[in-house]
Amino acid sequence: MLKLTDQRWQAIVTNDATQDGLFYYGVTSTGIFCRPSCHSRLPKRENLQLFTTPAAAMQAGYRPCKRCRPTGQAVSTAEWVTEIDQIIATHYQDKLDLDLLAQLAHGAPYYLHHVYQQQTGRTPMAALKQVRLRHATRLLRTTNLSITAIAAACGFQSAAYFSTVFKQAVHQTPREFRKKNSRTESSDC
Repeated sequence: MLKLTDQRWQAIVTNDATQDGLFYYGVTSTGIFCRPSCHSRLPKRENLQLFTTPAAAMQAGYRPCKRCRPTGQAVSTAEWVTEIDQIIATHYQDKLDLDLLAQLAHGAPYYLHHVYQQQTGRTPMAALKQVRLRHATRLLRTTNLSITAIAAACGFQSAAYFSTVFKQAVHQTPREFRKKNSRTESSDC
C-alpha cells in the first residue's frame, strides 16, 4: 500500500489524468477503487487507501469503479447491483436519494435506476424503503424507542411519513405492530 502524500491527494482532487496508472485509490466508505482522474464525488481524505495496481486494490476487497473503469474492463451489472445493495445497507440511515446513491456507486442516476430495476425487478428506492422498514420492524419489536426516534434512526424524513409507509407495507400502524409483536430488549438500528 502507498502513502497518501499531499501530491497524490492533489492529483485526486484535480482529477489529474497524468497520475493514472501510477496509483489507484480505494474509498473505505464505498468499497470502490478509482483512478486519480475519476470524476466521481471527491471522497474524504481519511477514507482513502492507495494501491500500486488494480489487482492490489481488488485483493484488499475493493471493486472497480463503474465510471472510470480502473481495470480497463466494465463492471458487470450483477456486480454493480451487489455494490448498490451494499451502499443501501450501509447508508440507509442517511438522506439517501437516487442522485446521492448514484454518486456513491459511481454511476449516473438514470442508468443506475434502469440497471437496478432490470436486474432486480424493483427500483433502488423501493429497495432502500424495504431495508429501512426491516430495521424499523426490528426496533419496534426489540426496543422501547419512540416512533419518532425509530423513524429518525432508520432514515425516514419524519414520523408521519414513516407511519404512512409502514402502514402501507405492513397493514398496521407502527404502534399496532409494536403491541402485537413486542419483545423488548436493548438494541440499536
